[in-house]
Amino acid sequence: MKITPLDIQHKIFENQFRGYHRRQVDQFLEELAEAVESVSRENTSLKDTLKTKEAELNELRKSEATLTSTLISTQSFVDHLKQGAQRDADLIVKEAELKAEEMLAHSRAELVDLRRAVSDLRRHHAVVIERLRGTLQAFSRLIEVEAHPDNQTDFTEEPEFTSEGAGLPET
Repeated sequence: MKITPLDIQHKIFENQFRGYHRRQVDQFLEELAEAVESVSRENTSLKDTLKTKEAELNELRKSEATLTSTLISTQSFVDHLKQGAQRDADLIVKEAELKAEEMLAHSRAELVDLRRAVSDLRRHHAVVIERLRGTLQAFSRLIEVEAHPDNQTDFTEEPEFTSEGAGLPET
């Protein structure tokens, strides 16, 4: 049963013979009514404060949930970015490796071509030197023949041709 301060103030007791002192009872009831009213106001105030705090708590919980969700989303996004960056880095490395291999293969092919060309030039150089040596030998013999006219052979004979192909008779 809920008793309000008004119930206490309006409560009337029956008179009986040899009852309590009326003024003391009234004064006590008045003090009691004030105390109950004070407790009732404080209770109402605490209930209002509680409602406010519960509302704030609910808002904080919603904020916490939103922040948690945002944090999870952000972490997921960052992880996705990291994976994308790693894939891009791997792709760049692969492309660089392929390009390096391609450049190396091209360089090796050029090296083979250059070695072949150097070898061809050396062979050609050797041929030219041999031809020049043969020509110089032929001129040397011609000068020798011109320098010693008394050792000339009879031109009625068939001249012998050497392998150098100079076409001069041998002395």
